Amino acid sequence: MAETGIGYFGDERLKKNGALFVQRVSERQEVCIRKLGDDRSEQVRLRRFLHNEAVTAEEMVAHRAMLAATAGQGRHVLAIQDTSEINYQAQSGRKQRLGTVGNGSDIGLFVHPVLAVDAHSEECLGLVDVQVWRRTTGKAKNYKSLPIEQKESYRWLHGGTQAKAVLAQAAMVTVMDDREGDIYEKWGRLPDAGTQLLTRACRDRNLADGGRLFATLADFAEAHRYVFDLAARPGKRSARQATMAVRFGCVGIRRPIHCSDAGAPDKIGLFAIEVRELEAPAGEEPILWRLLTTHRIESVARALTVIGWYRLRWHIEQLFRTLKRQGLGIEQSVIEDGAALEKLAVIALIGATITMQLVLARAAADRGPSAADPVASTGPPASRVFDDTQIKVLHALLERLQGRTLKQQNPYPPDSLAWAAWTIARLGGWTGYRTDKSTGPITTRNGLQRFYAVVDGYEMARNVCSSSS
Repeated sequence: MAETGIGYFGDERLKKNGALFVQRVSERQEVCIRKLGDDRSEQVRLRRFLHNEAVTAEEMVAHRAMLAATAGQGRHVLAIQDTSEINYQAQSGRKQRLGTVGNGSDIGLFVHPVLAVDAHSEECLGLVDVQVWRRTTGKAKNYKSLPIEQKESYRWLHGGTQAKAVLAQAAMVTVMDDREGDIYEKWGRLPDAGTQLLTRACRDRNLADGGRLFATLADFAEAHRYVFDLAARPGKRSARQATMAVRFGCVGIRRPIHCSDAGAPDKIGLFAIEVRELEAPAGEEPILWRLLTTHRIESVARALTVIGWYRLRWHIEQLFRTLKRQGLGIEQSVIEDGAALEKLAVIALIGATITMQLVLARAAADRGPSAADPVASTGPPASRVFDDTQIKVLHALLERLQGRTLKQQNPYPPDSLAWAAWTIARLGGWTGYRTDKSTGPITTRNGLQRFYAVVDGYEMARNVCSSSS
């Protein structure tokens, strides 16, 4: 597999073991050490890597961030960040040195990745940063008055700061997050000429003109309506065509009382968009997005573009899905030590991101280049994920997986990542028809497992032939 580096450790042995770990997780779509190691010796190597104090999450992410930085040069990159908990309560009797998760009682840890996605093509460029931690203490009594650097919520500023640094050669970076990232200190510190912010509003903030944010948004004139297909969420909402009303305008948010940054301005001017569903089905809560951004919104077309960027936040939700029960099964790991589990979580996120690169490669190729984004092409080469032998096997498999009709042919340039992703999806159970939408991370995971089993068989047969000749 190509590009499986995991960091620039001074110790060559750690480099080698780290690369092996990422390669096996990506190939076998597993985090179980017994299944990742081909024999006891390899299993011992992988366990020792996790328990080595010289191995850190920061060092493991460094090389991946470098790859994302290279891929992002000259592009408008969405740096999408979010937090997810990894819950180990089902194994609480055997785990050590973990903290509590969101409910305050179950044991586990938290991960906060920053995923780079091309704003135009939706190509997944890789991981920019990963923060991982264990919550071992409760909130201090004076929590609200503490500097933001001493709060857990500082992760949103740290992730954005890392995105700015890593993606310094991008044409533009938009740091994007959901409601937890609506932090005044972030609005005051992060934006600059090359860095914009896009966040779903969490708080009904006081405005500089004396009004409140939510009421002001609702009073903006309706500027546009559009319809889109809303996917079902079992137990939460039905699938439907949702009619959305769009409003937008300028707001000035006032510095909150508990802002801990002495240098923060008294007010910050932002653009705001409200997207509200009309006539939602009875008994279901209407979709409502209130977005705050530093991007200038002065037309309906621009508002719709920014809304489209926000909808790409779904990709980080898919990353978490790939990481957990329906993908790598990180919460089923039997590793016992909390520090080792932190490192395993980072490795699993790297593996899950490689899967997401395959998932999004076809969408990127379908959108193609444009005058607005001339750097984007039909997508990266298959060598971004696969080595020469694996690409040779992909070519051989394609002859069997393609159908006779044009609709069942692989439409992408040979040896592109999109071409490889089409083939992997077919191995995962996808029919090959564009009307079949089952080409997400779970189908890709299933396809990768089958593919690497075929590659193993191919290499074994080649070795047998080589030894007998």
